[in-house]
Amino acid sequence: MAAYAGRVSNEHDHHAGADRRRLVVALVITVAFLGVEVVGAALTGSLALLGDAGHMLSDALALGVAIVASVVAARPATDRATFGFRRAEVFGALVNGALLALIAIGVAVEAVARLVQGDAHVASGGMLAVAIAGLVANVVAALVLRGGVNRSINLRAAYLDVLGDTLGSIAAIVASVVILTTGFGAADAIASLVIAALILPRAVMLLRDVVHVLSDAAPRGTDVEQIRAHILGTAGVVGVHDVHVWQITSGAPVFTAHVVVQPAILVKGYADDLLDRLGSCLTEHFDVAHSTFQIEVAEHAEHEAHVHR
Repeated sequence: MAAYAGRVSNEHDHHAGADRRRLVVALVITVAFLGVEVVGAALTGSLALLGDAGHMLSDALALGVAIVASVVAARPATDRATFGFRRAEVFGALVNGALLALIAIGVAVEAVARLVQGDAHVASGGMLAVAIAGLVANVVAALVLRGGVNRSINLRAAYLDVLGDTLGSIAAIVASVVILTTGFGAADAIASLVIAALILPRAVMLLRDVVHVLSDAAPRGTDVEQIRAHILGTAGVVGVHDVHVWQITSGAPVFTAHVVVQPAILVKGYADDLLDRLGSCLTEHFDVAHSTFQIEVAEHAEHEAHVHR
């Protein structure tokens, strides 16, 4: 079991290092094209480009936060932080979600103001060139981040940021083409509203995932009743209670339970073998690498206080 735990730890460290490199590369790409969009927005007068630049700024901040959080999360556990610091990834995602929401609201307010005030002059040719460049940058950054989205809530947050910015660049391209071909200047403000509409739902989903983790709820897709059934189906087990399933961060589920066994399991010294079988069951069938079981006989379970399922 110790060897298995060491292998899991090494695999996690390897993935964490690879994810951190993905974040750094994406940050460099984002910062490089952020300046291009800011200058482009100033020269063309495009709110859509400015909104996309604001989204890119939030991307850059989000990636920076994600990198810092990944470094903190890699620190070993201590007597004060017994699960380590991996939950720093969740707090990083919380900051990212809040930034996204603020950017979306700000862009939407400015877009409505422009629509009320009337069409603003936009240099559509320059707007189109900058929007295309931004699209290329976002696609490259999204491809860099895509490989680690299932392992880290923080990396998934950064990926969603960049992916949404990709859609924002497409909206800016469409608006510039409309202005270029029809002269309809309000298309810029409308595209800005579209960008805001793309950003806000992702911010809400991200914040919802953060709340789900911080509330210690069972991971989505985890069937607690099925886990309980697997444990009850193990030879020598006659009951299970006080089942708890939560996650430290995305992809790091934790499981604890009190397992009631036949007296012979303890008398004949089979408890270690039972623990091995229970741990392997959770790892193989439910992808839970960190599990803790309290083995007890029925007489002990009967006088426990506050027993629950």
